[in-house]
Amino acid sequence: MKKYLLLTALAVMTAMGAWAVTDGQTYDKVNGIGVKNLWMLDRVHANQAYQASPICHTNARTATMTGGVVYVSRSQEKQVIIPNPTTGRNDTILQGVIHCFDALTGMPTKDLDLTLNGAPYGVFLGNTSIGCDNFGHIWVAPMTAETAPTIPIYMVDTESGAMTLVTNMDKGDVLHRTDYLDLVGDITLEQAQCNIMTIGHNSNNPGFPTVYRWHNEQGGDIDTWEGGFSGDPYMEFTEFYPAEKVGFSLAPVIKMLLGTDDESMYSGEYFYIDCFDGAPLLYYVDGTLIDSFENVPQELQPTGVAANGMNEFTLDDRHFFAYVKGDMNGNGNGCQINLCELGEGDMLETMEKYWQLPADSVGKINDSGLRVHCIAVEKGFDEQGNEEVTLLTFKAFNGMGVYKIGAGVEPGGSTTVPGDVNGDGKVTSVDITALYNWLLNNDDSAIVNGDQNGDGSITSVDITVIYNILLGN
Repeated sequence: MKKYLLLTALAVMTAMGAWAVTDGQTYDKVNGIGVKNLWMLDRVHANQAYQASPICHTNARTATMTGGVVYVSRSQEKQVIIPNPTTGRNDTILQGVIHCFDALTGMPTKDLDLTLNGAPYGVFLGNTSIGCDNFGHIWVAPMTAETAPTIPIYMVDTESGAMTLVTNMDKGDVLHRTDYLDLVGDITLEQAQCNIMTIGHNSNNPGFPTVYRWHNEQGGDIDTWEGGFSGDPYMEFTEFYPAEKVGFSLAPVIKMLLGTDDESMYSGEYFYIDCFDGAPLLYYVDGTLIDSFENVPQELQPTGVAANGMNEFTLDDRHFFAYVKGDMNGNGNGCQINLCELGEGDMLETMEKYWQLPADSVGKINDSGLRVHCIAVEKGFDEQGNEEVTLLTFKAFNGMGVYKIGAGVEPGGSTTVPGDVNGDGKVTSVDITALYNWLLNNDDSAIVNGDQNGDGSITSVDITVIYNILLGN
């Protein structure tokens, strides 16, 4: 019976192939900090498995990560038929969906079918922007046209997919198209203040200089938000790099930074803006340009027609900066980020490059001009108490991956991919064969991590664990 089970599992998994793969790279430690890829679901490393995934679509534009879960938002995905009381007929709509993945393993966990007021949410690019606040609340927002006077912000129930309108952000007297938002603080206003920002743009370079911002105090009226620029909801920026630019071009993204003390922690006074024909710029809330790539060495400059994306975080009181190095048009490779430590004065020009992630590529497939590249981080501690960071890199229509970063992270070593018995960074029928040879022939030559269920022994139960991994259970 045991042999029959093993052979059956082997046959099934040979047919299925593998998707739980790593980037296959070993990254040297730099200044005592290590990095290791946990998994990839992308065109280069996971290939067919990624292409078969529902997140392989140009409507799956953005992703975020919180609480050990990766959330990927795709607009207008699921066909739903609903009755129309006015016509007496049925209407067909395409419902938005959020796909959830375990951040440590990459395994899909569940789908959240989005609803609003009890009805399927099928607005065109209605959940084009997804994020999480600093207290674990997931939010989504739609793309808005230049004729739209407001931007609705919704909070998402991560158990049911039900959306709740937080507020409609008033654009004021200047109406432009908006795509991607950022939010810092607590969207519910219960534990902290909240600030929300986005940028106006069009399809023509140089675009517009308009930045939108809204603010609300902790404990404030959720229905009454004030403009975040001295009471105004927008500001026309005048400082750019290169200096001859007069606005932000295609699909710009914005990332607010956490403050350094309790008072400024969620004020969002400093923020990066990135658009496709330039590199990230650091601004203060009054519109002053604080830092740019003007004096950054050429080898660290974004290559090709770059995507838009960046994030800054601390690790052991050291400041790190992640940004898009190359889009699918980048020289040699594609859809990668650079991870650097900021140097003296936390300035870009003094930053030191640690790694390019992944070292090879996520993909080089044209994404129809989406531009946005999401970089999300979540801080925590390893089993030895070392501070570590989990980093998500996500490029629409090319794929995603998750990395562990910290002093306690060692390159190579034992497998971190559940089901990877032989330590090659992926889960295939070869791992089943390794356990089969051990259980039936006492051959452990190919086993790096045979105990998959953590009970301290290698049995047929471990075969079942791998079997379920490849089946997606």
